[in-house]
Amino acid sequence: SGATRMIEDKALEGVNAVLALHVASDMPARRISIADGYASANEDSFEVWLRGTGGHGAFPHQAIDPTFILAQVLNTLHGIRARRIDPTKAAALSIGMIQAGAASNVIPSQVYLAGTMRSFEDGVRQQLRDELAKALEISRVLGGDFELRLKPGYPSMYNDPDVAHIVRVATRDLVGAHTLIDPEPMMGAEDFSYMTRQAPGAMFMLGAKKDTLDRPHHTPVFDIDEAAMPLGVAVLVDAACRLLRQKAS
Repeated sequence: SGATRMIEDKALEGVNAVLALHVASDMPARRISIADGYASANEDSFEVWLRGTGGHGAFPHQAIDPTFILAQVLNTLHGIRARRIDPTKAAALSIGMIQAGAASNVIPSQVYLAGTMRSFEDGVRQQLRDELAKALEISRVLGGDFELRLKPGYPSMYNDPDVAHIVRVATRDLVGAHTLIDPEPMMGAEDFSYMTRQAPGAMFMLGAKKDTLDRPHHTPVFDIDEAAMPLGVAVLVDAACRLLRQKAS
């Protein structure tokens, strides 16, 4: 993470506030959006190996089948959000990869799965981790075993309401209130969150949709309307100047 390296290099020493700009390829060009409070999520990735003994498909009673165990584990994992997390709290758990077996008539000895967990509040983040480990215990009840590898990611990003307000004021004064778009909550992750945990700060989104095609970030077709960039720079600079004047006064 670039943010952690900057913090380690003492880039935030003596800093009273932080600002960031992020382009949004799915938002109308030359529009600004900024949220108060949580603006991105905690992110934890995980890998799991469900282990059985494997065997011949014609003799399932002689094997401990990890694919059968997987079916029970998946139901339990997807029940964490529905039945273990406070429904008023934001959380998500998704499985993105499952790999098992190499032949149609062979019961494999293990199943691999990987996924991601998202949350806003740190307490919910820890609960997701705990519930994940508990859910996997089903494999042992069914005679198998598991190995869990948790890979902690970025923390959630909290936009300080006072800093976010300054960005909105700067936008209104520069180009008018019509430029502002109401933010939509999202569960993506952002390493600027490390900085907002060191100093009050906020990240705003700059609309830069290029055309009618869907061009998501981190895909081969990603592209933006670069004509939107001057507006983003102007808002960033004006908001920074306002924060400096506020500190000086």
